[in-house]
Amino acid sequence: MTETLAPDALPVLAESHVNDAFSFTLHATQGQARAGTFTTPHGVVNTPVFMPVGTNSTIKSVTWQHVHDLKAEIVLANAYHLYLRPGHELVEKAGGLHGWSNWQKPILTDSGGFQVFSLAKFRKITEEGVHFRDPLTGNKHFIGPEESMAIQNALGADVIMAYDECPPYPIEHHTALLSLERTHRWLERCWTSHKRHHDQALFPIVQGGTFEDLRIKHASMVQDFDAVGYAIGGVSVGEPRPLIEAITAYTAPLLPANKPRYLMGVGTIRDLLKGIRSGVDMFDCVLPTRNARHGTFFTPTGNKHIKNAEFAEDFGPLVEGCECYTCQNHSRAYVKHLMRQWEDTGKTLLSIHNIHTLVQLAKTTRQHILAGTFDDFYESTLEQLGGKLGG
Repeated sequence: MTETLAPDALPVLAESHVNDAFSFTLHATQGQARAGTFTTPHGVVNTPVFMPVGTNSTIKSVTWQHVHDLKAEIVLANAYHLYLRPGHELVEKAGGLHGWSNWQKPILTDSGGFQVFSLAKFRKITEEGVHFRDPLTGNKHFIGPEESMAIQNALGADVIMAYDECPPYPIEHHTALLSLERTHRWLERCWTSHKRHHDQALFPIVQGGTFEDLRIKHASMVQDFDAVGYAIGGVSVGEPRPLIEAITAYTAPLLPANKPRYLMGVGTIRDLLKGIRSGVDMFDCVLPTRNARHGTFFTPTGNKHIKNAEFAEDFGPLVEGCECYTCQNHSRAYVKHLMRQWEDTGKTLLSIHNIHTLVQLAKTTRQHILAGTFDDFYESTLEQLGGKLGG
């Protein structure tokens, strides 16, 4: 199935133009599932979209040429890591992330809130921001909303994220409410201190833990800001999978129909399908490359591990019919051999396949939404996965 119409020939159900640099057009829906076009200073992003994660301004195990060939339309980098090493000032001198990495398509940066949250033994959260120690050097640092905006303004990504407090799971309702309120006060400070509204889209992040009333409350609050788009955060921090799906299902439809919706840090085959069905447009996750480095690859029937004995004399591709470079050129037996011998090429080949799987899943899902066949595609794809996570 291919998308035969150019974006300007597709129907328009809703659209937004916050400024000259950014626009979003909703072309089709099926239930809550959506197909849209998100225009940024560095190019157009067709949604739904999967964004490969390049934490340190590179996608692990692959080159930017690989990422380009995989037809990724937008990638993610992390402000916290780049602040620590090599420093956002150096990246700014190189022309921002686009000049530094020479990736000329859209980039999104995470504010670092989640990374700071994960440093439980090394950080102290106050109203002003977060004091923490670099886990590698022990050096003391502080990042608050103003510092996060300064870092992300210097990095120069097309989309930047508000600095938020990411509460753990489980958490009591009252504690989740206090955290939500602090996140919102930080959002107000981010909005005021953000210096590049004209060419960087600041996405507020909806928090509220696993509590539906708090998610409803904060989804309404963030819309006090006329943002280019909005994100759903605070998921995938230890919750059972049914809770992640429930949070997404009741939060996404609360956000404006004419603006992109981003579900942060969630990205398996099942996650993408469930999220898209709930009305999410943008996804990111480290799993494609992380799983690859440990020998796991995605298939339509669930994850498989290349080091398993069954692949020792298997001369077929990782997945029959897959059009990625790895499956078109190499066998399971060959990739197994590389991984068993600790050859880095094995990690690269598995990473190419896993990234391809999620990037193409989002593109195929978009085509089905435009064609009005999403429901059948959703059911058949989940049926193939059965009870497996598929990523």
